[in-house]
Amino acid sequence: MKLGIVGLPNVGKSTLFNSLTKAGAESANYPFCTIDPNVGVVAVPDERLKLLGDFSHSKKVTPATIEFVDIAGLVKGASKGEGLGNQFLANIRECDAIVHVVRCFEDDNIIHVDGAVDPVRDIETINLELLFADLEVLDRRIAKTAKSAKSGADKNAKREYDILQKIHAWLEEGNMCISLQLDDEDDDRFRKSLDLLTDKPVIYAANVSDEDLADDGASNAFVSSVREIAKEQNAEVFVVSAAIEQEIAELDDEEKAEFLADLGVEKSGLDKLIAASYRLLGLMSYLTTGEDETRAWTIPVGCKAPKAAGKIHTDFERGFIKAEVINYKQLLDAGSYPAARDKGLVRMEGKEYIVQDGDVITFRFNV
Repeated sequence: MKLGIVGLPNVGKSTLFNSLTKAGAESANYPFCTIDPNVGVVAVPDERLKLLGDFSHSKKVTPATIEFVDIAGLVKGASKGEGLGNQFLANIRECDAIVHVVRCFEDDNIIHVDGAVDPVRDIETINLELLFADLEVLDRRIAKTAKSAKSGADKNAKREYDILQKIHAWLEEGNMCISLQLDDEDDDRFRKSLDLLTDKPVIYAANVSDEDLADDGASNAFVSSVREIAKEQNAEVFVVSAAIEQEIAELDDEEKAEFLADLGVEKSGLDKLIAASYRLLGLMSYLTTGEDETRAWTIPVGCKAPKAAGKIHTDFERGFIKAEVINYKQLLDAGSYPAARDKGLVRMEGKEYIVQDGDVITFRFNV
């Protein structure tokens, strides 16, 4: 999973990126990986892995990972070359979802680029830049497709031209592409292949002061306005304090838990963001465990057993025979695989089995 973090200057975007990547790396004992100065790979915290790793005396425990990209240069007019111009566009296009950091706190020492805190305006500013950038892409694509579409020689070109025109009109009205409903599956597949910025799922990170963390921003009017926008867009929202995340990034797991408890907060920003991203993208994890390795594998919700097996290796999917399945908690409670089998808790599932979150699976295959 790859998430692009965007936001106007001075909203806490880079502070959040730096603290999330550092905290995620340390809390899960996973080496922080700097691919380039603005990209970090973070382990997905998952307590099930440690429990299963201890259960199997595994030599190695491998968590699922998320790649965060700190998208720089996003200011008003960016699509026309302001700030760092279009440099940010390629980075966002490669991401599965956008994490939009929105300032929801007052602080006279931190100047807002537009003079005053207004999350609704800030969201509109960035959404407009994404819209303008997408319209330019569509204009070029329409011009390229128009000739063959009008000649009638290529029926596929005509269909694509019509879809492009429909999307263009939708965006010109100020709508995000992701909210456009296309009835035909092939049309929708073509729409997704365009990889438009406004077709990316969005998670809003409402950056608040530490005083607003305990009630999850319920008493913060700025957060309420962000939640209203998210509701209209079917987006996710999580409340975070980038300043607090920066503080807890230096702490170990026990100290972090105590610090958050003192603030009246149950989960860190990283935990909230990961939960929101899994919900938004419709993802979950199944597990494999053994003496060599215990590992989490991220798959779409509703994934069938052969496709899940292919996540490990294409041969597993190609030669799939059966999946030996047990819920991780049932396995731990049983104390051992033989005991779990004796209790009838281990099931043999076929090609139509839909994998569930927390399944521990051993695949049987032949190629």
